[in-house]
Amino acid sequence: MLSHAFQFLNQLAHSTAVLVLVQATRGSVPRGAGTWMGVFPNSLVATIGGGRLELDAIAHARAMAHEPGGIEIRRFSLGPSLGQCCGGEVELRFECVSAADALALAPRLEDKKFPVALFGGGHVGTALVKVLSALPVNVTWIDSRDEIFPEDVPLGIRCEHSNPVHAAVADLVPQSRILIMSFSHAEDLDIVAACLLRQRVKADLPFIGLIGSKTKWATFQHRLEAKGFTTEDLAHVTCPIGIDGIYDKRPEVIAVSVAAQLLKVT
Repeated sequence: MLSHAFQFLNQLAHSTAVLVLVQATRGSVPRGAGTWMGVFPNSLVATIGGGRLELDAIAHARAMAHEPGGIEIRRFSLGPSLGQCCGGEVELRFECVSAADALALAPRLEDKKFPVALFGGGHVGTALVKVLSALPVNVTWIDSRDEIFPEDVPLGIRCEHSNPVHAAVADLVPQSRILIMSFSHAEDLDIVAACLLRQRVKADLPFIGLIGSKTKWATFQHRLEAKGFTTEDLAHVTCPIGIDGIYDKRPEVIAVSVAAQLLKVT
């Protein structure tokens, strides 16, 4: 899936637009500061939250669209007058932009993304990359098998062959969220062990998730303890993965559940 920033800049090459940016907020509001929307004469890219606020912002943007270089700041109270009961206040920045502004705009528009390392190219892994490709993450998809990755890998997913697979752990980007679901329990165990060793030294892996049942994790705990890992080490691993209350085992459902869990990681 193409990012909103890419879509906006691509359209900007052929048409002027107004960039609408949430500059500041107070109280309860639909979206936070930094959220943006691109308003073209006949189309939109992204959203600042929908509802009457967005409709009024679009109307104002199109009214000022013919003012090259124009910038305006407007405040909107999300109360009865807008038909929105949030009760907060949003400060919007309206900026007329053209193709000449594209280079300067690019770094301002890209979402802040967190890194995810996904070990395993099976059914759940394949379903997960499809879900994650639409989220603000940078995914490295890792497997030890040749030719395991599909030809139609979503845009923004980086595939990496590593044999042995756990060797890839050492080179992961700091703050990577780890998802482990290889084709074998032996590989899974090696990856978990490598992650825990790195966590001991660097403490830079905020989430180490292992697919499987409580029974699988109980077996892994015994094997990891035999390798010298402590209770404190093992506490860094989440197994099973996915948010509570979802019991459907279809890969697509597991993928949505795990993606939701990742978004909760701070």
